[in-house]
Amino acid sequence: MRLRTAEFANNCVVPEVADLPSPAPDVKMRAMQLDSPGSPLRSIERTLPKPSGQDLLVSVRACGVCRTDLHVVDGDLRGRLPIVPGHEIVGSVIAVGSLVEGFEVGDRVGIPWLGGACGTCSYCRSGRENLCDNPVFTGFTRDGGFATHCLADARFCLPLPASFSDVEAAPLLCAGLIGYRSLRAAGEGSPLGLYGFGAAAHIVAQVAAFEDRQVYAFTRAGDEAGQTFARSLGCSWTGSSEEAPPEPMAAAIIFAPVGDLVPQALRHVRKGGRVVCAGIHMSDIPAFPYEQLWGERSIVSVANLTRADGREFLALAERIPINTATTAFPLPAANVALERLRAGTIEGAAVLVP
Repeated sequence: MRLRTAEFANNCVVPEVADLPSPAPDVKMRAMQLDSPGSPLRSIERTLPKPSGQDLLVSVRACGVCRTDLHVVDGDLRGRLPIVPGHEIVGSVIAVGSLVEGFEVGDRVGIPWLGGACGTCSYCRSGRENLCDNPVFTGFTRDGGFATHCLADARFCLPLPASFSDVEAAPLLCAGLIGYRSLRAAGEGSPLGLYGFGAAAHIVAQVAAFEDRQVYAFTRAGDEAGQTFARSLGCSWTGSSEEAPPEPMAAAIIFAPVGDLVPQALRHVRKGGRVVCAGIHMSDIPAFPYEQLWGERSIVSVANLTRADGREFLALAERIPINTATTAFPLPAANVALERLRAGTIEGAAVLVP
């Protein structure tokens, strides 16, 4: 079953966007900008930036709306302001900097959360650029994809499989990538629990099913639609996050930003099991008895991604193939998309289409 959806929330069909010619000098770009934490995004217009050095100038064709964007907008994460959010970007290259190699005008590219790394710190030198001491994050320290155009470092952009449309590909660039890194951190055991069945979990469930693993999906209490959706993607059991699964789990991944879920998940993983905290932000984890951790259980977090993650996951996504469920919104409706994400009424992923 293909879950591909390319319709706006108002049921207007999203057109495929053709590659654009090089922009004229007076071309303007539009963007949805955050001026202060907790405030709605504001529509702005500015002069189109010029790429230099390693930069690509990209015409945005689709940009996913991620929970990290919501944390930035709500002020849970404090960074550069004003900022244009958005880090699940699919676009066409319309100009290149003088040092760019590997991309040309007209290429389709994916721009993920990790927008740059120093390459010299101990983490970068040991293959852990996701932990770089001086990183660049798309839509957080550098303007992102809630816009008609953006700049991106070509060295951190990813080629995208042609089998995915623009809207389908967008959620793969964070929900998919962070989900994939979280899945690998969880180990290879089965059954696997997923707490919070949103954009990331609906992709991870498909990868785990492809690997012949049992998947248990935990949703908000009473979310029958979410549980039905999870079962349609191969989950063998669904229930609320307060319920016990049919048997102890080998691992659990927590996508919901709720610290209370950590001790709950610990109670349901078997000895030697692991609880993976996949989000960039989470409410405080409450105290819990040591006996819940004893038995060589562990709690780990996942931070950011590496370019190797991107290459591995996108190749796997095409081979499976991953089906992304999406609801598309026009760019000016970014605040509506964020509110629906906050309310938990998006099945799969929200995507902005300029």
